[in-house]
Amino acid sequence: MLKLYGGARSRASIVQWYLEELGVPYEFVLLDMQSGEHLQPEYLKINPVGKVPAIVDGEFQLWESGAILVYLAQKYGNAGKSPEEQATLTQWVLFANATFGPGIFIESNRDRELARLMKPLNQIFTTHPFLLGQEFTVADVAVGSMLAYSQMMLKLDLGEYPAVLEYINRIGDRPAFQKTIAPRAQ
Repeated sequence: MLKLYGGARSRASIVQWYLEELGVPYEFVLLDMQSGEHLQPEYLKINPVGKVPAIVDGEFQLWESGAILVYLAQKYGNAGKSPEEQATLTQWVLFANATFGPGIFIESNRDRELARLMKPLNQIFTTHPFLLGQEFTVADVAVGSMLAYSQMMLKLDLGEYPAVLEYINRIGDRPAFQKTIAPRAQ
């Protein structure tokens, strides 16, 4: 069975959400980050950097949330059949982690980046329900989790972006989201 390693407040919840969406059986291994479990030799064999999340899928080990999402989409999900479709999904996963996250969650970037990032997303969601059209994909997990966390943690006023707010509500109603991400807002 696939093992997902994570901390109480970590990006492991994003991977957990996607595993629930896919219906892939997994064991969640909660590491006590305060006591340094993630820095113990046993875990450092899985991720030598000592960060979470990480997965062990059979003999295969992988860390970095974006890489894990892409791997899960390719192995278990809807990663697309062509290299172009796979690259588009990967583009959005990388966007979520490398562009959107730092643009929104790093306070010194937020004033400059918020409108630049939200306007095109709002436009996308005015034309279709999910990032890539009618079908929910790993791209929605990556970007949607960042949008949801921006509301939970930062309480950003996104009133200028009604289609983004509708999207956040739409993904927030998904049972897998309710099971994994929504409880963190409590």
